[in-house]
Amino acid sequence: MTRRTIILFAGLVSIMAGGPVTEAVAAPARTIDICHGYGCAFRSRLVLGTSDDRKFAAIMAAGRASPEAERKAIARAVGYFEKRAQQVTGVRDQPQSEFGASKIRGQMDCVDESTNTDALLRYLARRGLLKHHKVEARDSRGFLLDGRYPHWTAVIRAPDAVKWVVDSWYAPMGGAPDIIRLADWKSRGVLESGALN
Repeated sequence: MTRRTIILFAGLVSIMAGGPVTEAVAAPARTIDICHGYGCAFRSRLVLGTSDDRKFAAIMAAGRASPEAERKAIARAVGYFEKRAQQVTGVRDQPQSEFGASKIRGQMDCVDESTNTDALLRYLARRGLLKHHKVEARDSRGFLLDGRYPHWTAVIRAPDAVKWVVDSWYAPMGGAPDIIRLADWKSRGVLESGALN
């Protein structure tokens, strides 16, 4: 096997396994470990200051009216969070990670993206900034044999028990994540014309 084949295989195994074997250690409420390098190969600590706390509170205040408004606010919070993460990693992650970027600091696959978004959502919940949603365990779709590449996402649950994904993998760092119903997200991910839908 070539070195590239081994790296691709290792990345695939990492994604299918959902990332590292150990769970992320919960950092204090004002810090978040940013995963990057694919499969959380690297972690960089993001320390959130008072200005960050105020910014997240202001962003999420716009979502108090309804679950739909809160999901829009979550999208804005993810964008702000990713811009702050960029300051810590020093690299602007490209959308839709490529296999060849494994073990490159700052680049993120869906395991990194979903872990980071999940950590942000839990931070928002601990601060009492999520009024209409509960944070659920990350979820995945695809396992190659079904024609889909394995893909992970963060998940929230609305008061009506409908689960929604918060998937930032498709957008460039700081861009708006996909926030769609989990059931709809589960049916996506089939290779179409050489690109994931």
